[in-house]
Amino acid sequence: MDGVMISADDEAALVGRARAGDPDAYALLVRRHAPMAMRTAALLGAGASAEDVVQEALVKAYRSLDGFRDGRPFRPWLLRIVANEAHNVHRSFVRRAAREQRMIPPELLDPAGEVVQREDKERLLRAVGRLPDKLRTAVTCRYLLELDEAETAVVLGVPRGTVKSRLSRGLERLRTELEAVSPDQEAGHV
Repeated sequence: MDGVMISADDEAALVGRARAGDPDAYALLVRRHAPMAMRTAALLGAGASAEDVVQEALVKAYRSLDGFRDGRPFRPWLLRIVANEAHNVHRSFVRRAAREQRMIPPELLDPAGEVVQREDKERLLRAVGRLPDKLRTAVTCRYLLELDEAETAVVLGVPRGTVKSRLSRGLERLRTELEAVSPDQEAGHV
């Protein structure tokens, strides 16, 4: 269970108090949702920057409390901000890694890539990481973060039908890839 137990009514009251400038109310919301925010950031590609992503998202959420719609759950709204921040960091990391890769002389690169452990969980996580961004974030939110479809839709800012479609396509790609590639082939030991 994440952080502090708070009912939906209490959470709505805390949001109201935080909007009115009560830092203790926002601190309770943060304690309640920070663990899930950290998992979200890490699983959506923030890596070692997950804490920074969450910190930035929490600051942005606090500054945007006036835009939070009453009667809506706070967690999906916050996780959408975290997802956006994680996406920005992940995109920046991919660009930086591509630049660095171009700078390494080809003869120094290991043609087999990095050493890959053969555990099923790690294979699955790597396969999820290779999905196109929209499919990866949908699969991550729904199955790795265990959000329901409605929460996933809020986090991603898309209709629920789009979530279902992305989940279906993402799961099919994962199924095909994991069935087609043995752990030895994935590690480059064909």
